Amino acid sequence: QGQLVESGGGSVQAGGSLTLSCESSILDFSTLRVGWFRQFPGKDAERRAVAVIGDGISYVIGSDEGRFAISQDNLGKRIYLHMNNLKPEDTATYYCAATSIEETWPPKSTDIRYWGQGTQVTVSS
Repeated sequence: QGQLVESGGGSVQAGGSLTLSCESSILDFSTLRVGWFRQFPGKDAERRAVAVIGDGISYVIGSDEGRFAISQDNLGKRIYLHMNNLKPEDTATYYCAATSIEETWPPKSTDIRYWGQGTQVTVSS
């Protein structure tokens, strides 16, 4: 069983919304920074950071700030990525990732301590 488990992916039409969830039965999120990456289709596509939360910070990386938001449940055991007004170009595999609490985001892939298995998001026009 993976240490980070994502859920909530699926297929939606452009303009729709999805909320992805990331949880762990092993890791203590209060000791980490947890966020989301996405990998666009293509065998050589790199994973790009989308958002991060932890240790008093919470922000979306890049130009998606107006459409995406990251949050955490009150128990600190689940991290959510809220995606609104989705576009076909948001189609990607979304990964939950965790780094040390001191890590500056966006981190290098080599600085990621834990990865989830990924969840597919497909947006049709």
